[in-house]
Amino acid sequence: MQFMVFACSDSRVCPSHILDFQPGEAFMVRNIAAMVPPCDKTKYTGTGAALEYAVEHLKVEHILVIGHSSCGGIKGLMSIPDDGTTHSEFIEDWVKICDAARSKVKAEFGTLELAEQCSKCEREAVHVSLGNLMTYPFVKEAVEKNELTIKGGYYDFHTATFDLL
Repeated sequence: MQFMVFACSDSRVCPSHILDFQPGEAFMVRNIAAMVPPCDKTKYTGTGAALEYAVEHLKVEHILVIGHSSCGGIKGLMSIPDDGTTHSEFIEDWVKICDAARSKVKAEFGTLELAEQCSKCEREAVHVSLGNLMTYPFVKEAVEKNELTIKGGYYDFHTATFDLL
């Protein structure tokens, strides 16, 4: 197996369809907003276990994180009040994984409408997730040995286009 893909749970974003994968060609992890949390052995261990299995046992050669247009998870992240108050049991805690993306977009594009900020953040969150991948020692080691590449992508389902970031 060559690929591991992080994609959103949104049914409009099917990585096998977007990338023309056949069954068995990619190891998939789908979650809200396709986020990759930083390495933490006590929190988000499902992601760590999936990464470890893909990198250490399946020996995937490429990890791809796919962001997408009109992402509800990113809209939720961008809608968190500046005082940090939350209104859900799990969702806001999860999307805060990419709070650095939110902060960067608010600082650089705070005058734009929310929809435009969300569009910027959809891409920026992919970059945060790519950085978070490198906090996993086995991912970092495989990348440094040129046994693994990590890339980000963006799928706009309105125009049916996919771009590498």
